[in-house]
Amino acid sequence: MKKSTFLIIAAFVSGMFFPNLLKSQEESPISVNLDLYSRYVWRGTDFGSSPSLQPGFKYSKSGFTAGVWGAYTTNINNPAQEADIYLGYSFLNDMLSLTVTDYFFPTDGAENSYFKYDNTTTHVFETSLAFNGTEKLPLSFLVGTLVYGNDKNRNGDNRFSTYCEIKYSPEIKGMPFSVFCGLNLIAPEEEDLNLPIPVNGFYGNELGVVNFGVSATKKIKVTESFEIPLNVSVITNPMKGNLFLVAGLSF
Repeated sequence: MKKSTFLIIAAFVSGMFFPNLLKSQEESPISVNLDLYSRYVWRGTDFGSSPSLQPGFKYSKSGFTAGVWGAYTTNINNPAQEADIYLGYSFLNDMLSLTVTDYFFPTDGAENSYFKYDNTTTHVFETSLAFNGTEKLPLSFLVGTLVYGNDKNRNGDNRFSTYCEIKYSPEIKGMPFSVFCGLNLIAPEEEDLNLPIPVNGFYGNELGVVNFGVSATKKIKVTESFEIPLNVSVITNPMKGNLFLVAGLSF
């Protein structure tokens, strides 16, 4: 029997008796990625003032997602590091997502007490709910509240800083494009209502826009079967008076 004929028969038999095995080889629930960005700008704030390497590891199955994501700047004079763990669940055909994220910002060269979760922890925990839109309606909406950790007011109580974002993401002649607007939702504490400057929040010191801009993605063809997405974003933070032009590659 010729080798090619044998391979065809073997593939046919495997497909009949081991369909799940073949499917698992084609669609692994585990994914890894590495992004390289000229700046790490998150919700209107620049972290590190330098290029940033952002690795990620994710497991997704039956609507559940668990992953680890990090960001590491190349600025040795003002290093910014981040290592996050998140758990999420998507439902209603992935239209809605509920996510719990543990944000952790270690200090380079220091003992960071990662496993310390008491009232003095450096972790920040967020619960977020997102509407992811549909193919006919590429409009998404996110609300995230910091529920525990290093987000406290002057009295040592949790501030519950909240971020809200709306994003419209159509395709323009095959190119993914998005317009987004993010708000800081915070009010002064009761005892500070008469102060001229409200209590600072995690994203800003008053109610207002902290993250507004546009983003577009183009796929750079390397070979016939391999492409590298290039993303370019124009980001403004009206509350802080900042403007960023950010470019990133995803692998």
